[in-house]
Amino acid sequence: MRRSTLPRSRSRRGVQFGLVALVALAAVLLVPASALADATDLKKSIAGKLDLSVGVNTTWVIVAGSLVMFMQAGFAFLEIGFSRAKNAGTVVAKILTNFSIAAVAWWAVGFMFAFSGPLGSFIGHQGGAFFSHLGPYTEVVKGVAMYHPHFPVMDLSNATIESKWFFQFVFCAVSLAIVWGTTLERIKFGVYIVYSAVFASVIYPIGSHWVFGGGFLQEGHWLGTSIAGMQDFAGSTAVHLIGASGAFAALLLLGARKGKYGPDGKPRVIPGHNMPLFGLGVLILWLGWFGFNPGSTLNAADGRFAEILLITNLAAAAGVLGAVATARWKTRNIDIGMAGNGAIAALVAITSPSGYVEIWAAPIIGFVAGVIVVFGVYFVDKYIDDPVGALSAHGMAGIWGTFSTGIFAAPRLAQYNAVGDPKGGLWYSGHFTQLAAQTIGFTIAFLFVFSMSFATFWIIKRVYGLRVSEAEEDAGLDISEHGMYGYPEQFIPAPELIGVAPSGTAAALSAASNPTPTRGEAPA
Repeated sequence: MRRSTLPRSRSRRGVQFGLVALVALAAVLLVPASALADATDLKKSIAGKLDLSVGVNTTWVIVAGSLVMFMQAGFAFLEIGFSRAKNAGTVVAKILTNFSIAAVAWWAVGFMFAFSGPLGSFIGHQGGAFFSHLGPYTEVVKGVAMYHPHFPVMDLSNATIESKWFFQFVFCAVSLAIVWGTTLERIKFGVYIVYSAVFASVIYPIGSHWVFGGGFLQEGHWLGTSIAGMQDFAGSTAVHLIGASGAFAALLLLGARKGKYGPDGKPRVIPGHNMPLFGLGVLILWLGWFGFNPGSTLNAADGRFAEILLITNLAAAAGVLGAVATARWKTRNIDIGMAGNGAIAALVAITSPSGYVEIWAAPIIGFVAGVIVVFGVYFVDKYIDDPVGALSAHGMAGIWGTFSTGIFAAPRLAQYNAVGDPKGGLWYSGHFTQLAAQTIGFTIAFLFVFSMSFATFWIIKRVYGLRVSEAEEDAGLDISEHGMYGYPEQFIPAPELIGVAPSGTAAALSAASNPTPTRGEAPA
């Protein structure tokens, strides 16, 4: 088969559409910031008065953030493994483009909307746009000078604001990656560009602000109610459910891959081309979670990160066992994909309670998540084409993790974190105060993100379109969207490849039996 000669007009329109969006964003970014980063820490360091813990905590936050950034490689391997070979290369371009757009949007306004004050607000607005107004300020109220940090929810950590910015940015990038894993093999590349800008600058910042950025859900007692503050230590809702909610909206408008459902409406298996690569991706994600949850302490000095790492690891291990056992019971096979998704679902579930529960609760939470993801994948697959199982692994497991915090939150940790009911979850307090806060919280977050995402994708679909043509889908997104293959030797005839002889020909057989020495190599 020769290289595809599909019309390039759709691909060109996608690039043009994306470039327009980037130019518009660039125009916004040209607005000068009113102030640069606060230089207090630098002045203290020069004077020899900077507390040693500032450097220690900053180093830990940067290391943890780097582990979370490495999760992008995990997502890439996982998605490539679950894709067919003709769609492997596009994942690389997608990951790099989305990560880059998110970085610029987060610098422009995302960080401000998500983490600046005031506490209990709908949207942060007191500082941080274009990385300005970063330091604390004083406000005179009735003759009394009041201290106000611009980022109050993170003020308990003395790590530098630059390290906190980076750490929270890679969280945003993870949430965005969750959206796109579900849309493999049929979405236009230009859709990534537009939605990524909206998601990283508006949808994710506002949603995460409500849940763990000091917003009204985290502060509690909003609108005069007695609802406790929502507890989400590292983002079962704020990162994972938000990403899954955006993915759900996309899938409802995008539709299934061609051939996914038969004439009788029953789902058919479209196997990924490389399960070892998928397994490598899962292991990288598992490693990255050791930055995700422990790093959310934003603090190395108190030593809590080690306990949270242990909790995270125990939950993940239990999740694999739960998923493997459930899949074996249901299908009589040990499903490779389910084993990997069991780990991911458990890691997602333990993300919220990791800083609130005792060690003994971690395997319980992880095992239940492993069971949930198996039944969730089989249920979702009957109606919606989700190639990687993200709606189950990040959505359903994210809900379970948030809910489980309301059950197992320990009083000592709720008090230490100063969020939610100080009497702890249902297991300790005997009442539903925290459980109710968790349920209301993830429901509000889901409704907001789903509504905003659905509206965004609906507009994109009307103006530009969401999916490629059938011919482009048949050929694969590598060639139809990028003009090249991820595996050229597999798709391009050998005569068209430099240095590759067609298999089975005399030249190929001769080369195999009598290899020619390369320059500088002595014949055997």
